[in-house]
Amino acid sequence: MRRIHIFDTTLRDGEQAPGCTMNPREKVELARQLERLGVDVIEAGFPVSSPDDFAAVQEVARTVTRSTVAALCRAVRGDIEVAAQALKPAQKSRLHVFIATSDLHLSEKLCITREKALGMISDSVAYACTLCDDVEFSAEDATRSDRDFLLTALNAAVDAGAGTINVPDTVGYITPEEMGELIAWLKQNLHRKRNGEEVVLSVHCHNDLGMAVANSLAAVRAGADQVEGTINGIGERAGNAALEEVIMALDTRGQCYRAETGIHLRQIYRTSRLLSTIVGQKIPPNKPVVGRNAFNHEAGIHQHGVLKNPLTYEIMSPQTIGIYDNDLVLGKHSGKHAFTQRVEELGYTLPGEALEKAFTRFLALADRKKTVTNKDIEAIVGAAGYAIPETYRLHSFVVNSGTVISATAVVKLLRDGEEMEQVARGDGPIDAAFKAIDSIVQVGFQLVNYSIHSVTEGEDAQGEVVVKLRRGKRSVTGRGLSTDIFEASLKAYLNAVNKIIAQ
Repeated sequence: MRRIHIFDTTLRDGEQAPGCTMNPREKVELARQLERLGVDVIEAGFPVSSPDDFAAVQEVARTVTRSTVAALCRAVRGDIEVAAQALKPAQKSRLHVFIATSDLHLSEKLCITREKALGMISDSVAYACTLCDDVEFSAEDATRSDRDFLLTALNAAVDAGAGTINVPDTVGYITPEEMGELIAWLKQNLHRKRNGEEVVLSVHCHNDLGMAVANSLAAVRAGADQVEGTINGIGERAGNAALEEVIMALDTRGQCYRAETGIHLRQIYRTSRLLSTIVGQKIPPNKPVVGRNAFNHEAGIHQHGVLKNPLTYEIMSPQTIGIYDNDLVLGKHSGKHAFTQRVEELGYTLPGEALEKAFTRFLALADRKKTVTNKDIEAIVGAAGYAIPETYRLHSFVVNSGTVISATAVVKLLRDGEEMEQVARGDGPIDAAFKAIDSIVQVGFQLVNYSIHSVTEGEDAQGEVVVKLRRGKRSVTGRGLSTDIFEASLKAYLNAVNKIIAQ
């Protein structure tokens, strides 16, 4: 079967989704997990867009060793030079050059002629090839471009040295039937590379009409060699093709598509969970493959069938994507060896210091709960993804609230060993506690979102709180985990505050 390359653009295109901004440290954490997942290419960012993006691409390039690290750049020499500079530390790098090819974009956005665009494609790709051996060219809005001109533009990129040609459905306009026919036609008519080999033909589909995954699979069936997308399908507007869905479709229906990937399937679930933790967005319960309800069966006839043979209603098993089926519990008497073994069984890799901190959090949780389940451990390990140096740390708090008294909160924080305490009133105990923190840190920002959900079940379940703060045009996400809702809320708020201070 053909080997399909998986190009992950969660760190670049996915981050463009409202509320999904990641700082460089979070991007590196997710890049490490994407490499464990086994993606072929990690698009780390758009270096020329901001100093933060340049730093993130540079750090991802320095960290990742097995996957190719790509950086996006317009068909402009300055962009290409900045991207190449950011990619210097990478063991395997790719310059991803793009320009629009539809008449709408050329006339209304770029204000250039077709001839000018062709010249820019040839010049920029040729220049990129002098700085990097691996160059990909994307024709933005390809699916709304005049077909003959699109082919001319793509062939100009091939002739200039591009080894990968990408066909983006930038606004999610095309249908699967049209996509399949377009890719088959391009496959027949694209020039070969200078050494006589075929170029790698890629697709990048958006989900505006809910067909991104279907379009990607139609392209594979028609001969595409690479699929671009994001974890959990995040991205601008309605998002990108959800890679976990594409990957599992190819695994489950491999004979249909006569194609496979090199993805480590058991890392899918924890990659999805890590992204959800980092960007502070819950995975919808009915999300295919990784949603909470994907392997739950409520109807009696379904439950009866699954108990007799899971294949009656499950076309893939939860274990395949890394949902660990053995939920043997741990407690406060479980030692570090048992905890470490469970972490490894769940598929996580923690360096020494991170493992020590996770074990400390496990012991603290075990003192509060009778039993600690796999979901609890996953939440503890996931917390490592948003741990940052703490300028302020929660020492203690007292809240008072009721129907006949004003809500008040007394919050004590630590900064460099110094205790700082404030009392505040608010519209409820959470609001009062947040105002007390504001009085201590005295950093101007606005709370734009607050959400809480239960990590596990039962009266002693852990709650995870996610808050989003805005300062000027920048937004940050903070997260907190505890069996106490108030404590989780304060931890989340302080996590976001510390990020603002660190920036």
